[in-house]
Amino acid sequence: MDLTVFAVTFGIIFLAELPDKTALAALMLGTRYKAAYVFAGVAAAMAVQVGLALAAGSLLALLPHRWVEGVSGALFLAGAVMLLLHKDEEEGHEAKAPSSTGFWKVAGASFLVVAVAEFGDLTQIMTANLAAKYADPLSVGLGAWLALCAVGGLAILGGQKLLKHVPMKVIIRVAAAAMLVLAGVSIVGAVTG
Repeated sequence: MDLTVFAVTFGIIFLAELPDKTALAALMLGTRYKAAYVFAGVAAAMAVQVGLALAAGSLLALLPHRWVEGVSGALFLAGAVMLLLHKDEEEGHEAKAPSSTGFWKVAGASFLVVAVAEFGDLTQIMTANLAAKYADPLSVGLGAWLALCAVGGLAILGGQKLLKHVPMKVIIRVAAAAMLVLAGVSIVGAVTG
């Protein structure tokens, strides 16, 4: 294991995941359910996504950089639009919850939400890129997974505290604004090469 590759991967993935829709999903789940149960589902989903990214790393290296940037920009833009148009949380309407608050129901629901949200996500693409670049799946995989888990954990715990002081409407708008900025950066990168 190469500690430099691990550190680079952790830093890049951690920063990229902070404004991501997956962190927002973890934050919202953390406001409703027991943090440990949500984290178990989030960590398991992230492990699956990192595994898929590592497997795809060699294939992703074959795609032109502009295509990856363009798709990433479009995904961020779509995520921002979806956040801004989503009214359920702003109007106090709760999203469909698991039928119970037991470990398996909450962890399973958290796993599904995060696995779907993270599939094809920028951090998954970045993980695949890093795996292709460094040819060190252990260092890249562990760095990416721990970074994703760290952001998920911060979102879950922070979500419980944050909602005491900041309305969900503001959180959603800030997350959407961050995604718009990342969409712009990615689209400019795709255009300028």
